[in-house]
Amino acid sequence: MFRSAARTLAVGLGLLVGINAHAQSDSETPTLGIPTLSPIGEQKTGLWLTDYLPGRPLFFDVDAVQFRPWAKGLFDARQAHDLEPHARCKASGAIRQFLTPYGVEIVEIEELERLYIFDIGGPHTYREVFMDGRGHPADLTPTNYGHNIGWWDGDTLVVDSVGYNEDFWFERMGLPHTEAVHVTEYFRRTDPETVEYRFVMSDPEAYEAPVEGRLRLLWREGEELFEFICQQSNYAHELMVHPEDLRAVGRSSPIVP
Repeated sequence: MFRSAARTLAVGLGLLVGINAHAQSDSETPTLGIPTLSPIGEQKTGLWLTDYLPGRPLFFDVDAVQFRPWAKGLFDARQAHDLEPHARCKASGAIRQFLTPYGVEIVEIEELERLYIFDIGGPHTYREVFMDGRGHPADLTPTNYGHNIGWWDGDTLVVDSVGYNEDFWFERMGLPHTEAVHVTEYFRRTDPETVEYRFVMSDPEAYEAPVEGRLRLLWREGEELFEFICQQSNYAHELMVHPEDLRAVGRSSPIVP
């Protein structure tokens, strides 16, 4: 009787394994990620650089963006000139930080419960992400890097940001935004040398629906942060203002809400 029961159990387990294997073959098997963005294993130093090979550095469908009329007008106007603030040494938060030359360094300091994203090209500065469980303050002074809080959701780093001013572009094509913008970013390290990055940008004053996009960051072994002067002594200060009326380049278009 014992042998019969054992044989029945073995057959049942075999059928269960077969069913599970068949189910997994019919669906995408999840890939285990790595819950850190700092150097691991044999990696000593290095930076994260955007993978430009597939095409545009920022992958979002412009035709699918549901602009409000004023935002569409401003976006179209920005396609006609190259007066992006980031290219004139102005800090740019969230998405744009990963589209700078020479890459970024991402450092999580567990003792401080904070994470820092340092960039080299352009303004050569950093973004601070609070990892201590706090929320966003009720009263914020808008800034270029906003107020950032983050947490690990399994193997995915989630960064939630508000409190941005309007003095920069979130990416190179010039998607407009207002101080009501809310950005959520997702970082998932799929292997030691790759991070899949996704963002959701919500701004009810500029868009009828959230704007989403993604890009890939690749590890560049052995590279480090270095001194970078965006515009030494402001020799070309005339490039940082509107060429006609000398207003500071930021949200300088007459198209406003």
